[in-house]
Amino acid sequence: VQLQASGGGLVQTGGSLRLSCTASGRTFSTSAMGWFRQAPGKEREFVAGINWSGTNTYYVDSVKGRFTISRDNAKNTVYLQMGSLKPEDTALYYCALRPSFLGIATISSGYDYWGQGTLVTVSS
Repeated sequence: VQLQASGGGLVQTGGSLRLSCTASGRTFSTSAMGWFRQAPGKEREFVAGINWSGTNTYYVDSVKGRFTISRDNAKNTVYLQMGSLKPEDTALYYCALRPSFLGIATISSGYDYWGQGTLVTVSS
């Protein structure tokens, strides 16, 4: 499985971005997906997760009401719509895959495959 993340960029405070992550292979539609982020000098943290069918989502408190995770199993793609962006959202954002109908995990070790990361920079 390979994951390719895209959509990062430079945006002003209050702006929006949509991240995408496309997976190769046949496991996407049976896998939970997660988005994590890592800011300079900080540990990687869970941002949002979605189960294999898209019927269940979970967010870290700091992004609730601002970010939305969704997926399109026909396109093997998961999205992270980010709005009302703040400078503290600046980070390298990673997508991750958790196979075999397992539920959403909020820790890195719960995911087997990772994308390369896409950089989001929010200017003040």
